[in-house]
Parts: sequence; C-alpha cells; structure tokens
Amino acid sequence: MASRKWGGTLFWRGVLSIAVFLTLWEIGSLSKVWLKWEMFAWLKEMLILTGWTKNYLPWIGAIPAPTEVLVAWGKVIGDVGYWHSWYMSCFRVLGGFIAAMAIGIPFGLLLAVNRTAFGIGFPVFEVLRPIPPLAWVPASIIFWPTQELSIAFVTFLGAFYTIVINVIGGARSIDTRYFQAAQSMGSSSWDIFRRIILPGTLPSIVVGSAVGMGITWEVVVAAEMISGGGSQIGGTSGGGLGFFIWNSYVGGSYEQIVVGMISIGIAGFLSSELLRALGHRVTPWLRLR
Repeated sequence: MASRKWGGTLFWRGVLSIAVFLTLWEIGSLSKVWLKWEMFAWLKEMLILTGWTKNYLPWIGAIPAPTEVLVAWGKVIGDVGYWHSWYMSCFRVLGGFIAAMAIGIPFGLLLAVNRTAFGIGFPVFEVLRPIPPLAWVPASIIFWPTQELSIAFVTFLGAFYTIVINVIGGARSIDTRYFQAAQSMGSSSWDIFRRIILPGTLPSIVVGSAVGMGITWEVVVAAEMISGGGSQIGGTSGGGLGFFIWNSYVGGSYEQIVVGMISIGIAGFLSSELLRALGHRVTPWLRLR
C-alpha cells in the first residue's frame, strides 16, 4: 500500500503540480527581466495604463524567485539559530496540541454524553469559540507570567475548539440503534461508552486532530511574531519560525521570509501526515471502505 502511495499516479500528479507551480513562480519572479524585452512591451504598456509603474508583474514579480530562495536556504541551513527556531516552534506546537487533546477530548465526550454538562458548558464554549486565538495574544501576555506560557496558551486554544467540536459532532452522529441494541442486551453505561461511543467518535477525533494541528501551526507562528519569539537562546534567530520570519522582514532578507514560510509548510505537512498515519492505525475498520 505504501509503495502504491509513493509510486502511483496520485504521487506523480502531486510532483507534476509542484513542478508546474515552481516553474510559474520562477517565470513570474523574473518578469523584471523579461518585461524589458521588446516582445513584451505591450504588456508593460498595459500595466502602465492600469497605474502600475514598476517594471515587474504586480502579483508575483516582487517575490524572490525559487532559485534565490534555494540559495538563501542553503546559507541558513547550517545556522544553529535556524534549527533552534524549528525546535522552539515544534516544541510549542507539540505542547499546546497535547494539552488541547488531553483536555478537549474528555470535555467533548462529557458534553456529548451528559445533557446536564452540555446545558451548562456548551453555551459558554459557544460564546468563546468564535473569538480568534490571536485575539487572546494581548490578554495572554498580560495575564500569564512569561511570554512562553502566553504562546503555549494561545497555541492550546488554536486546537482546543476544533477538537471539541469534532468530538461532539462525532458522538452525536452515532446511530441510536446501536445504543438501543446494546441496552436491550443488558450492556452497562460503561460498556456502551467504551464499545460504541469511543470507537464511533475516533474517526472524528482523528479529523479534528489533523485540522487542529494545522490551526496550531498558524497560531504559534503569529503568536511568535507578536510576542517577540518568547524565550530566545543564542540570539534573536532562535525565537521560533514565526520570529525567524519577522526578523528576516525587519532585516530586509525577503528570501529568508519565503524560507521560513516554506519551513512552516513542511512542518505542518509532516505533523498532519503523522496524525493521519496514527489515525489509520487506531481506526483499522475504516481501511475496509
């Protein structure tokens, strides 16, 4: 199955799409060079008529080309601060995500199986859920004693709401006939929970975890930018990938900004794939579909 995944048609379509994307990116980024050619003079005149006076395509021409980004990546890949930024962001994401799972899954199950708990807890949860996690950054900086705890709290919120909503939805979507059949055969509440509710909710937990992981990466990077990177070791380049991007922007190194963005994308992709692989292991019955 793994060989089909990495060597099949779907894999090569993905490789082709990435290659086309990089090619178009390279061509667009080099527009400041090829717009000087006479054969593209008409395009330059059209841009001038629309009010654009710069000598490159307005939607992509100012972005560093992939080749320039690759050169910049080669320079920072041997920098200890770059890898420490990876470590700090991964550590924060892992800590916040584990806390969100440890609290969100039991809380979601409690709301799903207990009407009293749902009536008390869900209204407050629904009031707080629409508040973006980044809106909590100023308050968390004020109320938590350290910036590191502030970032951890905001990262926790990024995954918590998504996990809880998916757990509640997964538990509520279980066919009631399963409960009726179990009760008719004399099953206890604990048996119904561990043999029907928990297995029936696992697919929703896996989906919520994968989505929550993506949101967690988005939140932690923004929180690192706003809070200044939290605790830093070995200079300003060690405050996380978010602070790495912000520090590159302040320093005028636009190629490193893209390096940081791609690094976040790779980290988020690997994290989500790891969760999906774990999800396939804990829900083997879904492979038969």
